[in-house]
Parts: sequence; structure tokens; C-alpha cells
Amino acid sequence: MAGAIIENMSTKKLCIVGGILLVFQIIAFLVGGLIAPGPTTAVSYMSVKCVDTHKNHHKTKWLMPWGPNKCDKIRDFNEAITKEIQANDIVFSVHIPLPSMEMSPWFQFMLFILQLDIAFKLNNQIRENAEVSMDVSLAYRDDMFAEWTEMAHERVPRKLKCTFTSPKTPEHEGRYYECDVLPFMEIGSVAHKYYLLNIRLPVNEKKKINVGIGEIKDIRLVGIHQNGGFTKVWFAMKTFLTPSIFIIMVWYWRRITMMSRPPVLLEKVIFALGISMTFINIPVEWFSIGFDWTWMLLFGDIRQGIFYAMLLSFWIIFCGEHMMDQHERNHIAGYWKQVGPIAVGSFCLFIFDMCERGVQLTNPFYSIWTTDVGTELAMAFIIVAGICLCLYFLFLCFMVFQVFRNISGKQSSLPAMNRVRRLHYEGLIFRFKFLMLITLACAAMTVIFFIVSQVTEGHWKWGGVTVQVNSAFFTGIYGMWNLYVFALMFLYAPSHKNYGEDQSNGDLCVPSDEERQPTTTITHVDGPTEIYRLTRKKAQE
Repeated sequence: MAGAIIENMSTKKLCIVGGILLVFQIIAFLVGGLIAPGPTTAVSYMSVKCVDTHKNHHKTKWLMPWGPNKCDKIRDFNEAITKEIQANDIVFSVHIPLPSMEMSPWFQFMLFILQLDIAFKLNNQIRENAEVSMDVSLAYRDDMFAEWTEMAHERVPRKLKCTFTSPKTPEHEGRYYECDVLPFMEIGSVAHKYYLLNIRLPVNEKKKINVGIGEIKDIRLVGIHQNGGFTKVWFAMKTFLTPSIFIIMVWYWRRITMMSRPPVLLEKVIFALGISMTFINIPVEWFSIGFDWTWMLLFGDIRQGIFYAMLLSFWIIFCGEHMMDQHERNHIAGYWKQVGPIAVGSFCLFIFDMCERGVQLTNPFYSIWTTDVGTELAMAFIIVAGICLCLYFLFLCFMVFQVFRNISGKQSSLPAMNRVRRLHYEGLIFRFKFLMLITLACAAMTVIFFIVSQVTEGHWKWGGVTVQVNSAFFTGIYGMWNLYVFALMFLYAPSHKNYGEDQSNGDLCVPSDEERQPTTTITHVDGPTEIYRLTRKKAQE
């Protein structure tokens, strides 16, 4: 009978395959570290205070902070008081990008956070649980002399979380509060060259709107977008990896269908993992360069969620299929306790993403974290997902322990085998344990590189060479999981090789009807691997 390729491959060939995969893994890290720029760029914007004296503020022209049609500006609120300009007539204007620059579809997305500069005044202090209400209009155009087109117009409430570290005495008036930054806006595509924000702070004392929020001096924004150079490298990797995974997936399934038996659960799960990896790899992002697809961020989250849910399910089933007895084997229903937490956790994260980025498709200023109910709901989803993840890892650790215990127990029968058979099974057990360790190493490397990318400055300098750590993390980890899936489908595909006839039944201590016969046809009837059958017999015993 034929086993999997990993079991029939010599140690020398296995090392060669591992070396080739390692070379590609190093290349994946180097592409991000040496070729690609940093993944994102942060740009600071200081709003310009414009004066709008029209009676109907909602139908006034767009106020530009600079340029030939720039607005009437004031330097500060003292000037506004001197000129008897009311607070409702002041508009904070922000042009995106900065002068003499253009936005590009290669930037992929725009994320903005807001910082309020609020001065302390004894007669105008920030009240407890104060909320600032902003009337925000967003417009775009693709020519410096074209008219602005409205993209969104919303009332944007944000709760203030500010502290004043100095004593609240007259001599400390004018000092600024220390306020937390506020989420402001997120757009899933950058389809236009120029954007304009007009922010108003309407005051209505009767309705308690923008009352007790202190003396706001300035509004500052920080815009974050993906670097165009990194986007091109990322798209190139996706374009290269898509056919690679697709071809090995088709090859793998073709070898499965050549067998006289139907595919077993483990083979189906490996194939499903290949499909989910291909789903992530398909470079549909190329279309975002020519189309205004604001849903690409949400679509990307869904694709990643499907892959990681499939990967976690594969680890559980991979261990279970090498541990469970014949009655529970080869049925997905036998794993409902382990796969259940994955499904619940994935569903919670999906609902959370729909409540955040799903709503942002129609309202780019929306954030689930800006209200008490939204914050509690978001935290509930995240906590439930975290509990499910912990339960999953407990199940996984227990199953891994069980598998290694079964294999170790079976090793006691190896001395009774002849030398050739014993060396063969020792190689099988070694390769199985090796794959488990590689899986652990991939997971650990993902966590380690994520932590390193968070605590470093974003790049390292070695002599005259600059290494972009964050870019290397994205390209390296992305390449690593592609290579992992590639290796699984290649090494666990059925092999056309066979074992010799000189192996006696007594060596395996199995009935005579399981004796191997020389063959080149893939007719494996018991399972995908020798380890699969080895541990099954141990479980039955």
C-alpha cells in the first residue's frame, strides 16, 4: 500500500525540500525588509479656522484652508471675539493631502484620528462625561480647479477623556488638558486625488450641545495610509503566490481522486485549507486601483478570518485523526467540542467587524467605541472570542499530548521488527513529530515577529543598509503560511511508491490480509498516512 509522500521520502530528499522552502522563506522576509518601504505612513494635519457667515451653514460653499479660493481665516479665538465672530460661524478646515501633493489609489485606505487642544479656563471647564458634537462634511475632487463633490455629511459625537495635571487655579489658566486621541474617520479606498474636511462645532445651550467641553483652541488630525511602494510589493507577492498554491492544490486533489477509496476527513481538511489560502491570495486588490471599492478592508478581514478558522480546525483534526479510535475517526461530527469554539469565536469577530467596518461603508465617521453601549457590545464580542480561543488551545494541547503518548507507546513494539521495518517506522515517527514542531515554530514565529514589530521603531539600520521590520513581518509571515500550506499538500499527498515484499507480517503484528504487495497504483484504503494507521491500532489496543 502507498502512504503519504512524507513517509516514502528519504531523509536526504526531505532535507532538500525543507532547504528549498527555507530559502523561499528567507526571500519572503528580505523582500519586505530590503525592497518594500514601511507599510504605512502617518501625516499630521493642523486645521485652519475659517469664518463662514452665511445664515444656512449646511448650504454654504466648501471652505478651503489655502489656495486661490482660500477662506477668510482667523488666527485664534481672541481674534474672533474682537471681530464679534460667533462660535457657530467658525469652521475648522483640513485639506488632504498637504499642499503640492496628491493622494493615490495605491494608498488603499485612509484612517484618521483626532486630537483636540483644549485650554483650561476657570469659567469654562470640562464637565464630567463631556461629549463634543461635530458637524463634519467630507468632499473630494480630482482636479485642483474642479468643484468639490460631497462624499459624506454626518453629526459625529465623541466622548472627551481629558485630565488636567496642574492645580485648577487662576495662574494655570491657558494650560492645555491632556486628552486621549479620538477615532475620527476610516475610508476603505483612496479613489480620488484631493479630499476636504469641514468641521463645525455648533453650540446650543438649550439642548446642551457642546456646552461644558472647555475652550477648544485647535483641532489636529493624524492621517494614516498604506505606502504605495509597499502596496506594489504586496500585490506582486499575491500575484506570484496565487498560481503556486492553486497548482499544488489541483495536483494534490488529483492524486487523491486517483485512489480507489473516497477521500478521508484529513485529506478533505487539507484540501479545504488550500482553498482558503488560495482565497486569501487571489489579488482582487488590483481592481481597487481602478474602482472605488470601499468594502475592500471588510472583504480582507473576512478572507483572513476564513483562513485562520480553517487553519485552527486543521490542527485539531490533524491531531484527532492520529488519536481517535475507529468509531470516532473520519467524521467532522466527532470534533464538535473542539471545532465549536472556533465557530463561535469566528462568528463573534465577524459580527464585531460588521458592526464597525460594515457601518463605515455608509458612514466613514462611525466607530463602535464612541458610545457606552457600543463599547460594551464590542468588548463582549472580543471577550467571548478570547474565551473560545483559550478553550481551543486547551483542547489542542490535550490532543497533541495524547498523540505523542500514543506514538511513544507504539514505539515499544519497534524492537520486535526487522531492521529495515524498524528504521522505516522510526523515520515515520520522526517526520510526524518534526511536522508538529514545524507547526509550533510557525505559530511562535508569528507571535514573536508581531511583538518585535510593535516594540521597535519600524526599521533597523545595519551599516548602510536599512531593514524595514514591519514590512518584513507582513511579507515574511504571509509567505510563511503560504509555504506551510504548500508543504502540507505536497508532503501529505498520496505517494505512488511502495514498500518491498520482504517485510513480514510478524514485524507489524497485524493480520495477514494487511500484508503489503508491490504496486504503483494509489490504492490506499485505510487512511492517508502510515502514522494514521499506526496510532489507530494503538488506540484500539
